[in-house]
Amino acid sequence: MSLTPKTTPSPEAEPVSARPSRQRVGLLRRRVWVVLFALFAFEIGAFLVVFPWMDSWSLNHLPSFFPSNQIAMQDLWDEPYFRAAVSCLGLCNVYIALRDIVQLIRRSKQTA
Repeated sequence: MSLTPKTTPSPEAEPVSARPSRQRVGLLRRRVWVVLFALFAFEIGAFLVVFPWMDSWSLNHLPSFFPSNQIAMQDLWDEPYFRAAVSCLGLCNVYIALRDIVQLIRRSKQTA
């Protein structure tokens, strides 16, 4: 009988060489999500900047949901200030997308 305790490898302990690859996978996954979010925000923003100024903007069923104020809703919908507010919201989305991409590029240059 041996009095020295036997050491068994714990399932939690990972080899040192596996840790950097997991960090790289996590970093890559985060970068993909940032790019997808930026792409989504840019598409929504570009749509909101352009669409209010197209002719098809007036062809909607939104005023019919408010039968008592249908004319007032249509007037508000066609108001240039309302269209400009929607376009400004689109510009905010485009700004967010571009800011995220610039931050991603800066971080990748710092880690490289």
